[in-house]
Amino acid sequence: MEKYEEMLLQLEKGELQQIEITKEQFYEFREILVKHPLFKHFRGEAKQGGYIIYTYQDIPRS
Repeated sequence: MEKYEEMLLQLEKGELQQIEITKEQFYEFREILVKHPLFKHFRGEAKQGGYIIYTYQDIPRS
């Protein structure tokens, strides 16, 4: 779980452009994501094959 927190921090700081999560990792990752104070700044886009690509947005979604 700490690895997901670190990945979110790197994404937020711009050290990573995106995070790719598999469908097997999704529930564990989401548990960390929804607790993050900047949760609404992260955008997930589902891809074919069960992958989700997360990016960080400067403007939070509504």
